[in-house]
Amino acid sequence: MSRVEIRSLAAANQRRAHEILRELGLREAWQEVGARVEVVGSLRTGLLMKHLDIDLHVYSPAPLRVADSFAAAARIAERPGIRRMEYGNLLNAEDCCLEWHAQYEDRDGRRWQIDMIHMAEDSPWAGYFERVADRIAAVLTPETHEAILRLKYETPDGEHIPGIAYYRAVLEGGVRSYAEFSAWLQEHPVDGIVAWMP
Repeated sequence: MSRVEIRSLAAANQRRAHEILRELGLREAWQEVGARVEVVGSLRTGLLMKHLDIDLHVYSPAPLRVADSFAAAARIAERPGIRRMEYGNLLNAEDCCLEWHAQYEDRDGRRWQIDMIHMAEDSPWAGYFERVADRIAAVLTPETHEAILRLKYETPDGEHIPGIAYYRAVLEGGVRSYAEFSAWLQEHPVDGIVAWMP
């Protein structure tokens, strides 16, 4: 795929992801239970490629109420196109959050993963991944932007590699080819929460 085609695909997916946020009323569903929503991950950095995912961090005043989280999730689950909702309680883990993973089928039959990480405003992770994404976006050059998109495009379907691995490999490790990336991953396995920022 050419440079222009890769950039065009990434831009189209970015636009579609923002449309889905509006169509599903994701911000509004959480606002109804007193929470606020921040976009994180590849949608925030502008590096959304062929793995169609939307990452959201959701903040509520402490203490976090499981009932509020379920109320918002129930509103989202009612939306047309939502095919699956999964819940995880990680309040006593390193993550300090409640996780919701929704599968959405859009009007073109494409499947999107929507990850909603619900945490208290006083969580040790509050705002951290927003800062990471903003820093990544700030240091990108046209060349590193294209390198990341190409690596994501060349990743075999079905392989789920966290976005942070691509960003670190390119920005810190100087990786430019998929062969180099595979070797880099062997030396830098991604395990748990990766606390890295360029």
